[in-house]
Amino acid sequence: MKQSLTPFHTFHLPAKAAQIIEFTSVEQLLTEWQNAFHADMPILILGQGSNVLFLEDFDGVVLVNKLKGIEHREDEQFHYLHVQGGENWHELVKWTLDRNMAGLENLALIPGVAGSAPIQNIGAYGVEFERVCDFVDVLNLRTGERFTLSKAECEFGYRESVFKHQYRDEFAIISVGLKLAKAWQPVLSYGSLTQFDPQTVTPKQVFDEVCAVRSSKLPNPDEFGNAGSFFKNPVIPAAQFAEIQTKFLTIPNYPQADGTVKLAAGWLIDQAELKGVQIGGAAVHTQQALVLINKANATGKEVAALAKTVRQKVREKFGVEIVPEVRFMGKNGEVDSDQITR
Repeated sequence: MKQSLTPFHTFHLPAKAAQIIEFTSVEQLLTEWQNAFHADMPILILGQGSNVLFLEDFDGVVLVNKLKGIEHREDEQFHYLHVQGGENWHELVKWTLDRNMAGLENLALIPGVAGSAPIQNIGAYGVEFERVCDFVDVLNLRTGERFTLSKAECEFGYRESVFKHQYRDEFAIISVGLKLAKAWQPVLSYGSLTQFDPQTVTPKQVFDEVCAVRSSKLPNPDEFGNAGSFFKNPVIPAAQFAEIQTKFLTIPNYPQADGTVKLAAGWLIDQAELKGVQIGGAAVHTQQALVLINKANATGKEVAALAKTVRQKVREKFGVEIVPEVRFMGKNGEVDSDQITR
């Protein structure tokens, strides 16, 4: 008897799994993973399923991360947090601010759990997870060995980390270490945050503004299933940007340290007049073009077809490739989203 995955991912698609197990300890995770592995079943570890698209039913075991607990210590300069992987990320941001620890406020309202944050190197409003990461605790699911990676060993990049490569399969993130400076420096470089005075702004004001902006743009997954930002912001060579800018003078752009230029994928999609475009039950959100929504009982394949259309139109208009940030799941595990939507 297959079990419904609908409540376990934020797209709320009508997908099923052979088995769904919530784990509350590392020992339980290890036992259940090894049982499934020896039974030769596909295995998927989920947090809140906020960055995943099920294209069809999953023929294996889904293990849902419910590891809980936050430990805090401090010295003169820093707060140090040791956070279990199943802790809700936004609740963690609130928890720190309630205790006068600043540094996570720009990352408010990002869906998911703490254990998922390093995989994508989550980021928003000029701050990425890398900025606050101290270490990541990892479990080798084959051997049961636990080890810790330093920030440098995580090889963070834009929506990128070692957890998408050598530690992608047969490893699980069980907890993360965060390091928050007591000498707080606000990051006010993005969007409406630029209106604040860095001398007088408080962490709570930044948090409130980020929450207000995100809430106005991003649909509640309980109303319209979605996975937040569907595409990564593209990073292109400076020469290519200069050429595009001659045709689109107002194009938002963010020069990078290496001489490349990051573009806003949402703006590109909006300019390609794709807001509200629908395939089956899947639609481009009318408030924020970067978000694809489950508007009317969509299937995973309809969402993927819509993503393909969006990529095609942006490519035609700007000559720029945008690629999905969301992970695509087939019946046996993760599949290449780039190939499917190209």
